[in-house]
Parts: sequence; C-alpha cells; structure tokens
Amino acid sequence: FSGDDVYMSNENERQEYVLNENGIIFVGNARYIEARGWYYGQFQDLLNICLTMLDLSLYYRQDPAMDVSRRGDPKYVGRVISSMINGNDNDNGVLLGKWQGSFHSHENPSRWDGSVVILKKWCQDNYRPVQYGQCWVFAGVMCTVLRCLGIPTRLVSNFNSAHDVDRNLSIDKYYDSSGRSLNIGKDSTWDYHVWNESWFIRPDLGRSYSGWQVLDATPQEQSRG
Repeated sequence: FSGDDVYMSNENERQEYVLNENGIIFVGNARYIEARGWYYGQFQDLLNICLTMLDLSLYYRQDPAMDVSRRGDPKYVGRVISSMINGNDNDNGVLLGKWQGSFHSHENPSRWDGSVVILKKWCQDNYRPVQYGQCWVFAGVMCTVLRCLGIPTRLVSNFNSAHDVDRNLSIDKYYDSSGRSLNIGKDSTWDYHVWNESWFIRPDLGRSYSGWQVLDATPQEQSRG
C-alpha cells in the first residue's frame, strides 16, 4: 500500500526485490568474479518459520510486548532478523558461521544454493543453528526472510572489501624500524563480502535518508551488545 514504510512505487522493482524467488550472488575476487545462482523461495511455506524467528529472538524474550508493538517498523524488524540469521551469539540463530578448519562433519558453505532447505532444516532441528554459513549464505537467507515478511531486499557484493575494526576509515598495517611487518593490527581486507540492502523510508532521519538501507547478518563484532 502506498502509505507503508516499505512501499515501492515502481512495478519492475517490486517484481525484482519482493516477488522474485531466484537470484544471483557474486563472490570470488576482483580479478575473478563468480556468479552463483541462489533460490530464495520466499513463498515456499516459510512464513511461520520467519514469524517464529521473531518470537525466538532475544528482543522478544526480553520484552515481548515492546517487541510485538514494533514489528510494523522495518528498521526494527531488520535489526532483529540480522541478529537471528546467525547463531554465533547463542540466540537460536539460523546459521553458524565458520571460516577456517574442516567442514567434513557438516555442510561446506560453498555447497548451499538456496535458503529454503536451510530454513526448514533449522526448524526441523528444533531451531539449532545449521552448520555452516559464510557471508553470501547469511545474505541469501536474510533476503529470503525479509522478502517473505514483505520488505524489499537485495544483495550487494563488494570486492577487496575493507574491514575497518577500529573505525578510523583506514586499513592500518604496522612495521618495525627494519621494515618487518608487525602482527598487531586487527584491520584486514577480504577478497569479497556480501550483505543486504532493504528499501524503506526513514521518518526518524528525514526524507533524504529514505531508500536502500544497509543490513549485514554476517557475525563480525557485537553491535550494542
């Protein structure tokens, strides 16, 4: 409806960012970009799973009345869902992230090609995190959940992706007086990173800030605890 915070007036954009059940996720590196097909499947009997995700969140458990009263706010719903897509903070999240070591006892993240099997496995396993996910998997599943809940959502891939831990807007490297690298900085550059953008208006910030809003479900460091 035209009065909704998530209303998109362009029909082609609605078809792509709300209704399209298939997409492409770009991964790899700047010199070799790979296109992965991904099945979002947001209309494949997932609504109850997505609503259960809201009910299992720490936000709901801490204050059910407040949580339910804010579910009409896409800013709030986006934050709750971004927390629940990953289970690395022991909150019954959907996916456990892993970037090193062996994957032989569980699913290698590179083998996933869609969200539906992940979300249904999470439900069937009594909401224990599915193993394993990495950034494009978190982003693909989050896109499914938000589209299922009616929030227009897309994926964004960035190559040579800077991870600025100390938030000084630079990637810092340290060397001693002989020019040898010192392993004391936490900043890094990843081959690529994938996150989401959702479309909604921002009455809290003003009209100029309405539009695509960044959401990232990959567990990196805690935000507000």
